[in-house]
Amino acid sequence: MERSFYTIADVADMLKVSHGAVRNLINNGEIKAIQIGGRGLWRIEETALENYIKEQYQQSEEKVKSGEALVND
Repeated sequence: MERSFYTIADVADMLKVSHGAVRNLINNGEIKAIQIGGRGLWRIEETALENYIKEQYQQSEEKVKSGEALVND
């Protein structure tokens, strides 16, 4: 089984957020990542990113249904 990994920059670009936002998601445990070597190189597996996105869709749907979050223009 071949695994695909992304850099913090890759994920930031895909989600259209800053690198710092991705680092915060990793530090908060919202996105699973692994450190490669001792130089602070972090990688996010494709499946970990997909899981994060699925969870965000579920949470967002629940918030909209409950009225906790509204989509505004």
